[in-house]
Parts: sequence; structure tokens; C-alpha cells
Amino acid sequence: MSALDRTDTLLLAAIEDGLPLQAAPYAAIGRRIGIGEADVIARLQRLIESGVIKRLGLVVRHRTLGFTANAMVVWNVPDDRVDDIAGIAAEFDFVTLCYRRPRRLPVWPYNLFCMIHGRDRETVMAQIATLNDATELGRFPTSVLFSRRCFKQRGARYFRATETAA
Repeated sequence: MSALDRTDTLLLAAIEDGLPLQAAPYAAIGRRIGIGEADVIARLQRLIESGVIKRLGLVVRHRTLGFTANAMVVWNVPDDRVDDIAGIAAEFDFVTLCYRRPRRLPVWPYNLFCMIHGRDRETVMAQIATLNDATELGRFPTSVLFSRRCFKQRGARYFRATETAA
């Protein structure tokens, strides 16, 4: 991709704090920066395809919604099985994230991570037991890490506070 033009820069600045919560968010962004809705969508697609935007997604503040028993469950799964087992685990409705990470031996032997958001610990622990029983995961070393703090959640920042997009 060639260098960003002024409109691309304005668009990136406009989405840093999220999309407007309305029926036509791309049209609202377009009005704010002086372009049409179709141009906003086309530019975002180009920025995604070129890798300037790595991911465009939703940040859910789960604690605000009452999900306060949130657990990262980790397992030490044999490398030749982790992809298959992760695919099965990810199919469970209560698993909100499921991914593989490298082990950090000797301190951290785990390579499969699943996030489960729940309203109470008892329900989350029952869901973990269901996951362990319905898959091979119950055979592998595991640890359950419940969140104790909630960090500020926000989307990507494309500009430092001292920079302006205009």
C-alpha cells in the first residue's frame, strides 16, 4: 500500500474510540470526515487488506454486563493434538476465546488457552468440567486463572496523544 493520504489519516483517527452506536455507523463517520459511507467502507477494506488495520472488532465490557466470574483456563496439550482439541473446545458456546500459545518453560508449561466469561464461579467451574469431560482436555495438566482486576479495554491507537489527524 502506498502512503496514507489525509483522508485515510482522518478515518483512522475517527475510529480510534470506536464506531458510533447507530444504525449506519460508517455513514456517520463519513459525515464527520467529509466522505460518503461507501468510501468509508472501501477505505477500511483497503486498510485491512494492506495490513494497516490488523483487526476490526468489538470490545465488550463484560463486567458491565454482569459477567464478573471470568476465567482463563490453560492446558498443557501435546503439540500434535492441540489444534484438533482446540477446534473442538472452540465449538462450545461458553468458550469466548480459544487459542494456542507457546509454552514458556520451565515456568509456564501451558499451550492451549480458553477464556470463559460467567456470572458466577460455580457456573464457570461446571462449564470447565463439561469441557474436560466432553474432550480429551481432562487428561492434561490444567490451571484455572480467575480475573481479579479489570484493565481498561479499548481499541487500537493509531496516533500518539500529541499527534493530530488534521
